Amino acid sequence: MTLAHDWAGAVGEIWADEWQRTDRGFSAMTPYLDAAIIAAAPERGNAIDIGCGAGGTSIALAKARPGLTVTGIDLSPALVDTARSRAAGCNNLSFRVADATAATDMDGTADLLVSRHGVMFFDDPVAGMTALRRLAVPGAALVFSCFDSITLNRFAADPIAAATGREPQPATAYAPGPFGFADPDFVTATLTAAGWGELHREAVAFGYRVGAGDDPVGDAVNFFSRIGPSAPLLREASPEARPAMIARLTEVVSRHLHDGVVDFPAAVWLWSARAA
Repeated sequence: MTLAHDWAGAVGEIWADEWQRTDRGFSAMTPYLDAAIIAAAPERGNAIDIGCGAGGTSIALAKARPGLTVTGIDLSPALVDTARSRAAGCNNLSFRVADATAATDMDGTADLLVSRHGVMFFDDPVAGMTALRRLAVPGAALVFSCFDSITLNRFAADPIAAATGREPQPATAYAPGPFGFADPDFVTATLTAAGWGELHREAVAFGYRVGAGDDPVGDAVNFFSRIGPSAPLLREASPEARPAMIARLTEVVSRHLHDGVVDFPAAVWLWSARAA
């Protein structure tokens, strides 16, 4: 499972190379998240995008609120380089390579904190969310997305099952990673303990697009070989086992091909809160 420190190395570099396909995957969900962020965003002040990745959320916010100063923070130098390139000419937006929980020079400066799937990797989630609250001015809003259960996110569950022959099961306790915040009761307790109030959550189901173009099935298989929980399983497989795993993955992908694209069922939570 991907951990926070992984993003500073090879994982971040792969996601930087694949930012167009990863943004495509979230394209049906992004309007919901962007709308929730804009609804909470002040016209002026400072906003911080936690785990900004290749910068899509930061750019959308900066363009929608030109009077707001937006800073995107990520652990990955490669992703920050990509974000900076994409945001060229957006004068109210900057990016930095940093651990947001350790960026004490930004304490008490944020009128808004946002994140697209960037807050599920804390070793200690209460400490992590407390550190984010420390960045916020009193009453500042926090808006973030996170995956619901892996059983509802077939783009992750089905490739794992194809690679291993076993259906993945939801974790019974918190573990940092993509599905660390799947349990809404756990997230509620975590945010409350960290000093966040006025909690609200919304469930959003969408199609996670993994394949398109002239060969959508091949595109999807290649994507799964690069990104997601099945990628390390395929990379680490023996030369003898890998062809059969790819064949099973191709069969699974083909079942989700409709109208020239490959979409897998996916589900997220959209959370909002206020700094107490």
